[in-house]
Amino acid sequence: MTRDLITIGGGAAGFFGSIAHMESGGGTTLILEKTANLLGKVKISGGGRCNVTHDCPDAREFSKNYPRGARSLIGPLHRWSSIDTIRWFESHGIALKTEADGRMFPVTDNSQTIIDCLTKAADSLGIEIRTRAGVEDIQVDEGEFILTLEQGEILRSRNILIATGGTRLAAGARLAEQLGHPLAPAVPSLFTFKIKDPLIEGIPGVSVANVAVRVEGTKLKSSGPLLITHWGVSGPGILRLSAWGARDLANCDYCFDLHINWLPGIDAQERIMELRQTWGKRQLHPRTIHETIPKRLWQRFLQSAEIADDQTWAQLTKTKATTLANLLNRTVLAVDGKSMNKEEFVTCGGVKLKDINLTTMESKICPGLFFAGEVIDIDGITGGFNFQNAWTSGHLAGAAIADRTP
Repeated sequence: MTRDLITIGGGAAGFFGSIAHMESGGGTTLILEKTANLLGKVKISGGGRCNVTHDCPDAREFSKNYPRGARSLIGPLHRWSSIDTIRWFESHGIALKTEADGRMFPVTDNSQTIIDCLTKAADSLGIEIRTRAGVEDIQVDEGEFILTLEQGEILRSRNILIATGGTRLAAGARLAEQLGHPLAPAVPSLFTFKIKDPLIEGIPGVSVANVAVRVEGTKLKSSGPLLITHWGVSGPGILRLSAWGARDLANCDYCFDLHINWLPGIDAQERIMELRQTWGKRQLHPRTIHETIPKRLWQRFLQSAEIADDQTWAQLTKTKATTLANLLNRTVLAVDGKSMNKEEFVTCGGVKLKDINLTTMESKICPGLFFAGEVIDIDGITGGFNFQNAWTSGHLAGAAIADRTP
């Protein structure tokens, strides 16, 4: 039996591509998943809530959230946008909600809602799904693909959709290379920073609503919320920095100096001088210099500047005031490694965009071979953007494969 489509990878892009193929009039479809679990990244995304997409209907603005692939995605996002994704899920009985930062989740706040939706849609369309079915080899014979599974079974298909996720796992990368595709090197993206420093140790959970961060010796900089963790720092401002700096930070083996301005837009020295005049008789502790600086973190600044708890603003010496101001505007912390963002892992790298027809997601090197999702050298700054890439590329690929069906 020769199938019309075999999809390699049972994640978001693989499911959506297979569903789009059948909904567009395609023929026999089989999804092969190497592991025992389907839609694994959907399960853990957004802390188990699944950040489905982002509330940004304009394709050009949406594309600016991809450190790699931004310009290339403008066209695909015009053809299948976040609005199309929202409508598709709504048409399948799934309502989404928008949070203050634009992230969109199912109203159930449960990723299983999305998993159930995709698996139900696949089942209703007659899509065959097999787990523990890793692909060992692919050959092309007279316009058909011959797949050898790890167990030795042979399968045939007119079209192949590779949607195996990030190329750090090598499965999709190896198969793409086997079919003639050179790859952009894979490195982690969207990660947190490991830091051991007395300033932040022992106060996990403390967050600052807006900081400015940059990496010494580079042009990398970002801003946004920062969260102090058990191992270092995280939060949207840090994750954006890691995404845009994925290759640079890999090149320095994730060891670098991180500069933090805890009061962006405020000259801490001037603020201190102002408080010496207005709060002269008040003690620096337990108050805080600014509403955005949590009291627990403010206490660490005072300790680091060797300022006693009973010190008043009027008693603060110029030397101590300068030390404190430098900490607030120019903290330098040594980063010594990275960690995953919760359980999520995103990579940049993979199949090069120049080798793909971005209207159909078909290979320019091997006719009948299509790609979707993170196996392509595209990655977003948060999970919702990565999922939208999966929905967009999957839909375009699936619909295009249906057009090839005899």
